[in-house]
Amino acid sequence: MRTIKGASIAIASLLLLGTTTLFADDAKPKADEEGFISLFNGTDLTGWKVGDAKQSQIHVEDGKIVVSGPRAHIFTEQDFKNFDFKAEVMTTPGSNSGIYFHSKYQESGFPDNGHESQVNVSHGDPVKTGSIYNVVKLYETPAKDNEWWTQEIIVRGQNIVVKVNDKVVLDYTEPLGSDGGSTHGRKISHGSFALQAHDPKSVTYYRNIRVKPLPDDVSK
Repeated sequence: MRTIKGASIAIASLLLLGTTTLFADDAKPKADEEGFISLFNGTDLTGWKVGDAKQSQIHVEDGKIVVSGPRAHIFTEQDFKNFDFKAEVMTTPGSNSGIYFHSKYQESGFPDNGHESQVNVSHGDPVKTGSIYNVVKLYETPAKDNEWWTQEIIVRGQNIVVKVNDKVVLDYTEPLGSDGGSTHGRKISHGSFALQAHDPKSVTYYRNIRVKPLPDDVSK
């Protein structure tokens, strides 16, 4: 009887484990028909990790991520190499923000790794939305304050394409062995995405954040 009872307990435990695993898998975001996976659930910062957490004011409000100062960054917990990233973005006048990719989580400071796709329409910094900061500088942008636009970043191998509302604003191929034109490992590699809160006067909104992983074989 003890053997049967023990077996029953073991079977029940396995069934429970299987159910738990199933629920965990079901909870993971699923790709849509185009292959995009959501990185933001519209409710909270699940799947993101906050840098400069003690001073961060980044929060979720009405289905969007509110990125406001002082300096702080939120990093995705997932890692990507080749991808098609899209986010709906809206700046307020004078705002400065950025979308990092191939980055790594840091407890504080501006990210040392990865590239930054600039988000800036009217801030005093002349480098505007769509630029790869410190690498390719754009001084004009089709984006406008107080209006939602789609910022898309596509990375295949050493090539980076940035689009604003489906318009290509940047097409750059990083030379092999390049340091990215900057310091601290700013180069194509792999890593997380990060959203930047730049300063106390900046307020930027993000929503519908999603990514489609692309194959490592860039010929596909």
